[in-house]
Amino acid sequence: LPILRVGLYGGTFDPIHNGHLHVITSLISKSLVDRLIIVPAGEPQLRDNLPHANGAARRAMCQLAIADLADAIKAKVEVNPIEILREGPSYTIDTVAAIAATYPEATVVVIVGTDAFAKIDQWHRSAELKDLVEFLVIDRPGAHTPGAIDIGALDISATEVRAGKKDALPQSVATYIKENNLYAR
Repeated sequence: LPILRVGLYGGTFDPIHNGHLHVITSLISKSLVDRLIIVPAGEPQLRDNLPHANGAARRAMCQLAIADLADAIKAKVEVNPIEILREGPSYTIDTVAAIAATYPEATVVVIVGTDAFAKIDQWHRSAELKDLVEFLVIDRPGAHTPGAIDIGALDISATEVRAGKKDALPQSVATYIKENNLYAR
């Protein structure tokens, strides 16, 4: 049997948007990973500000967005609240250890953008993390970074979405944001 490749796609997802869904769909449809675990961040350590929406809301938006994906994609994707539920700072290495315990035979593949990968040496226990996982680095729109994969990433940021770019959201997430009065200006 081939080794299962379990992708770990962490992010603030504040909110999850069509750019994230494009990444998720590409990872599965191009068979870059066999299974994909979406992990909304608890208290991101390398960010200047805390998420605007709380963990429960960001988890709910991720679940709604994944539910809207094609059956063949969503069957291989799950939202894991491990970092939201963890007390205090949340580190990728701790999440990787939990995923590895769940999938002991798998190769854990951490999916990051080129911007996050540029800061990898600042991550908690980064040398140890690099020994435990494979990194799959995704190029930003219009960028051609050596070693990164170009999946035709969409040029959408959560900052733009929070500022009102609602057409970048799946309808279920846009409805959730409106119903819960998130990111209201």
